[in-house]
Order: sequence, then C-alpha cells, then structure tokens
Amino acid sequence: MPSLIDLRRRIRTVQNTEQITKAMKMVSAAKLRRAQQAVVNARPYATLLESMIGSVLAHGGEDTSIGSNPLLEQRECRSLRLLVLAGEKGLCGSFNSNVLKAGVQFADDRAGQVVEYELLGRKAVEFFSKRGQRTAGSWEQVFAHVEYGTAEVVATNAMRSFRNGEVDEVWILYNRFENVLRQDTTLEKLLPIVPPQASDRVLGGYEYEQPPEQLLGTLLPKRVVTRVHLAMLDSAAAEHAARMTAMDSATRNAGEVLEKLRLHLNRVRQASITTEIIEIVSGATALE
Repeated sequence: MPSLIDLRRRIRTVQNTEQITKAMKMVSAAKLRRAQQAVVNARPYATLLESMIGSVLAHGGEDTSIGSNPLLEQRECRSLRLLVLAGEKGLCGSFNSNVLKAGVQFADDRAGQVVEYELLGRKAVEFFSKRGQRTAGSWEQVFAHVEYGTAEVVATNAMRSFRNGEVDEVWILYNRFENVLRQDTTLEKLLPIVPPQASDRVLGGYEYEQPPEQLLGTLLPKRVVTRVHLAMLDSAAAEHAARMTAMDSATRNAGEVLEKLRLHLNRVRQASITTEIIEIVSGATALE
C-alpha cells in the first residue's frame, strides 16, 4: 500500500498534468476559432471556381480544343504522387495516425505502381522518412500559419511533374474539418482534373468573350492551387479541433483520477489514525 507521502506526490503530479491539459485545451480553442473561420471563408470560393469551370465546359459544347488542356489528360497510371497532410505536433488523439495509416494503405493498394510522397507537416515527414519511402519534397512548420504561397508552390510542382510525364496522377490525403468532434480522413484526386458531370455544368448568367481553352488555361491551374490551399486550411482546423477534444478528455480523466486518489488518501489517513489510536489505547491498558 502506498504511503501518505507517495499519495500526496501522485496527487501533485496529476494536478500539474491537469493544469497543462486545461491550458492546452484553451490555446487550441482560441486557434480553432481563427482556423475554422478561414475554412468557412475559403470554401465558397472553391465551390464557385468549380461552378465556373463547369460553366465554361458547358458553353464549350462540342469544342474539341477544350480537352487539349494538359491538366485534363487521362493516361495509364504507372507512377503517381500523394500529398500527405499531417500535423506538426502530437497530443491530438488519432488525428495523425488516421492520415498516416491511410497513406500507407494507399501505397499498399497500388503495389504495381510507383508511389512517391510529398509530405506536409512534421509528423508526416518523420513517419515516412523512417520508413524510407520515396519522397518528392517535405514541408514543416506550414500549418501554424497557412499561407497561399506555400499551397501555390506545392501545386505548381505537382502540375509541372504531371505535364512533364514524371507522374500520371496526383492525389491529396488530409483530414477534412467537419466540426469540433468530427474530422474525416479524405483522399482526393488532384490531377488529372475530372470535368464536372453534365448535370453540374450549367451556371447561368455568364457570357464569355475569351475562347473556352483560354479560360480553362487560367481556371484549371487556379483550381489545383485552391484545392491544395483549402486542404491545408481544413487540416489546420481539424488538428486544432482534435487537440482541443483530446485535451478536454485528458482534463476530465485527470479530474477523475484526482478524485480517486484523494478518496484513497483519506482512507489511508483514517486507517493510520485509527491504528495510532488503537496503539495508544492498548499501551494505556497495558500500564493499568
């Protein structure tokens, strides 16, 4: 049975842990508000861009020059690139493990193809570097402040490799932010761009002066950059939400442990007092 000193030491340790987890929860909550607002602001732009591309394709009709854009080229996939977006830190539940496991499973499912990774986030860099995977690039400390310029560089490199035939497909894997309690591991194909279905193409009210191929030459690269940027924003918000939830759970667990330790401490102290009283009474009785 632990002594009173050991129990008091354990109580102080758990109290310190509770204070740390509570502080981390508050910090993540503050960061989440800003990250969530950034995601909410970016999604309508991405949706409208998709609609504009669909509208241009619909106005193009049977124009065969539209399909000549290299970003629309469908070819047999022999090699591909996967952009993996993970967190910069741990202590966020299954946030990192879910996306990393999905990245490994992605390569296992394509055993006959050459898979190379581009890694964003320190956890992704550490995980795949230890496994000796083929990488096209790595980025750390990019989610503390998500910048459009970083997404533009990553997307431009991917488009250049796709145009040059170095890779036949480009995919992106990240945690999509749904709400504070839900972050969905999402796998999306970036390249080649799949044109919207006919039912999704019509967006009334627009008349275009430029030919469709010229418009697509601007809109399609912008679409790839926007998808990468939105995925980075989603991943950043999802990480803060996962950490806030994990630290809230840890704080509650610490409180429960403290309650049990204090109850056990009181029982041990009462037993010690009772034992001392019995010894005193026994000693007094022996002297009579």
